[in-house]
Amino acid sequence: MSMVSVDSLVVGRQCVLVVDDDPVILRALVGVFERNGFLADWATNAREAIEKSKLRHYDVVLIDFRLPDMDGIEVLIQADFKNTLKIMLTGFPSLVTGIQAEEYGVEAYLRKPIHPEELLKLVRAKLAPQDNHAIF
Repeated sequence: MSMVSVDSLVVGRQCVLVVDDDPVILRALVGVFERNGFLADWATNAREAIEKSKLRHYDVVLIDFRLPDMDGIEVLIQADFKNTLKIMLTGFPSLVTGIQAEEYGVEAYLRKPIHPEELLKLVRAKLAPQDNHAIF
C-alpha cells in the first residue's frame, strides 16, 4: 500500500479513505481502489481517521462499524466528512446500527465480506454526476 500525501494528488483522481482495523481487509480494499484509478489512503483506527478527515478532503470514506477505539457512528460524528460519500462496512449488521448510520449521512450500509466489483460499481454510481435536466 502506498500512503497518499497532499503533494501526490493528481487532478481528476478521486480519493478514498478506508478505515478498518483488519489488515487483510484494509490491504484488499486499498488495493482494489488503487488498481481502479483512485488515490487510496487508510486508517487503522477511529482517531487516525478523524485526524485525517481534518487534514484533507476525501471523496469516499469506507468505515468499519467496529473499530478498537470507537464505533463507526462516533467517527462520523467527530470527523469532517462534508461532501464525502460515506459507506459503512460491518460484519455484524443490525437494524439499529443501519438506522443510526443513515441518520449520520451513510449512503450505503454493507455487510462483510465485501465483493470488490459490487463495491466499485456502487461507488462509481454514487460519485457519478447526476443529470438533473429533463428532456421534453
